[in-house]
Amino acid sequence: MSLNDPHWGRKGSEENPSNDKDEAKNPQTDRQQEVQPGKDEFRQPEQKRPQASDQEVDLEELWKQFNDRMNSLFGNKQQKNQPRSDAEANMNRPQTEDRQDDYDFDEPPLRKDHDFKQPASGGGNTGSGFRPPQFEAGRNFSAGFVAAAAAIAVCAWLASGFYIVPEGQKGVVTTFGRYTESMNAGFRWHLPYPIQDVQLVDVSSVRKAEIGMRGSSQRLKEALMLTDDENIVDVMFNVQYRIKEGPGAAEFLFKTRDPMGAVIQTAESAMREVVGRKKMDSVLFESKQEIAEEVKRLMQEMLDRYHSGIQILSVAIQNAQPPEQVQAAFNDAVKAGQDRERQINEGEAYANDVVPKAKGMAERLRQEAEAYKSRVVSQAEGDSSRFAQVYAQYEKAPKVTRDRMYVDAMQQIYNNTSKVMVDSKSSGNLLYLPLDQLMKRSESSTRPSADTAAADTAAQAAAPAKSAEGQTQDNSYTSRPLSRTLR
Repeated sequence: MSLNDPHWGRKGSEENPSNDKDEAKNPQTDRQQEVQPGKDEFRQPEQKRPQASDQEVDLEELWKQFNDRMNSLFGNKQQKNQPRSDAEANMNRPQTEDRQDDYDFDEPPLRKDHDFKQPASGGGNTGSGFRPPQFEAGRNFSAGFVAAAAAIAVCAWLASGFYIVPEGQKGVVTTFGRYTESMNAGFRWHLPYPIQDVQLVDVSSVRKAEIGMRGSSQRLKEALMLTDDENIVDVMFNVQYRIKEGPGAAEFLFKTRDPMGAVIQTAESAMREVVGRKKMDSVLFESKQEIAEEVKRLMQEMLDRYHSGIQILSVAIQNAQPPEQVQAAFNDAVKAGQDRERQINEGEAYANDVVPKAKGMAERLRQEAEAYKSRVVSQAEGDSSRFAQVYAQYEKAPKVTRDRMYVDAMQQIYNNTSKVMVDSKSSGNLLYLPLDQLMKRSESSTRPSADTAAADTAAQAAAPAKSAEGQTQDNSYTSRPLSRTLR
């Protein structure tokens, strides 16, 4: 293909083919017209146009096959069977004549839609050349195809904005990198990338941070802490946390560079502050739960000031012990303290066992004394009332009352004695004496009771003795007049 042809891309050769033929017949006239004043400086030296070769013919054939294939793909199959134009036919003709290559710089520039066609053969200006690309075929279809492809691309771009937020997670939406909103679980849509983007944050899972645990390279640096009494303790603990609801997911993403590091540093700072206000014995044995609650409160306050979006769930102290260099001495001190605690517990257990028993016995004795008092007072009141009633009857019938009182007194006396009195002057009837019962009654009256306590026996025996003495005195008092009367 020759690029030196001045008529390549010109439109006049196709629009006015007759002019080309005339120019071919009158080459001298053409040369005279081309040589005009004022344009000589733009003339190029005459060159011979090279003859067409087999390679150029093959390239043209390949280009023709390529155009036919593209037309068939874009639907312009009807142009395959159309006859070729004269210009296309002349392109395959061999050129045997040479001509001068003239180029006019005053010609207007080629239009975008210019029909690149080779001028018709004839005269000295004709020559073989490769036909430039043809873009008219399928132009209308190409515009529709581009529009359809653009519509499909826009739909695909809009569809890329759909996303799903799983349960237990939050979708943080950003517009051009700036936080916009937080989306709950479900099927959602946002403006596609690069306008908006979404990041999923797990807000339901519980995360864990370990401080001072064995196996960590920073264990001693994290675990060794100073107490209020200037002792050193080795504290190992862990912290459980999760992301807050609401704006916590956005704060967790954008306001904290290293959330795990922030939790560890906050936990270490809070633990050192709390341990520094406690005694060593309190940290090792007494106040672990109290220390954990105080550390949790301080950590939450610090993380809220940092707007980290983290919520502390629990703080658990796994182990608190003295340093390894003084571990043996502290073990002895701990053992002595445990012995002291054991003895204190035993003394408290004994006191808890004895004191209630003593209080119960004292209460029982008090209640028995109250009962005895009530019984004696009631008995005295009853005796006084009975004596008043007897005296009233005595005033009415003195002799009958004395006899009845005498008989009652003798009955009580004979019931408490083992002697049996038999009237020898009575008739000769056979009397039956229950000797076995009399012997048992005598033994039971003389033998003290073994089941009653000494104190109870003395207390209980005092009242019957007094009452018996009173009755004996009353009986003796009443028997004297009776004996006198009987005499």
